[in-house]
Amino acid sequence: MLGSTEYLKAMDIVFLFGRLLFSLLFIASGVMGHFVQGRNTQEYARASGAPSPEVTVPLTGAMLVAGGLSVLLGIFADAGALILFAFLVPTAFIMHPFWKVEDPQMQQLQMAQFMKNISLSGACLIVFWLYSEAADLPLSLTESLF
Repeated sequence: MLGSTEYLKAMDIVFLFGRLLFSLLFIASGVMGHFVQGRNTQEYARASGAPSPEVTVPLTGAMLVAGGLSVLLGIFADAGALILFAFLVPTAFIMHPFWKVEDPQMQQLQMAQFMKNISLSGACLIVFWLYSEAADLPLSLTESLF
């Protein structure tokens, strides 16, 4: 059985590992999807009706990487979570409007992507709340910005 000190240290590791798992999706998507394969993402964004893909794809890639690293490292993670939230909600509605798709398989795929973005936006709000309310979250490099 873990003593209270050992338990707290174990929970610190759990919190860091959770931040890692949460952040990897955003960092990888920003680097690979928005920078390495940026042209493909711009074409997909253009086909989806996104405004100015040549500008918005690199900008949103930077948002994903900055927000993901912020949460992962615990550097103003509350602000990083809000940056990710600001990416996820509009992206869900612009890039994944499943209600406009007639093909049942594509509609299901777009609905899954839409719901993923909406669910992750809820997780971003939880991260924002945690960092805004807690005085000293473990294994974080800075305190809350807000």
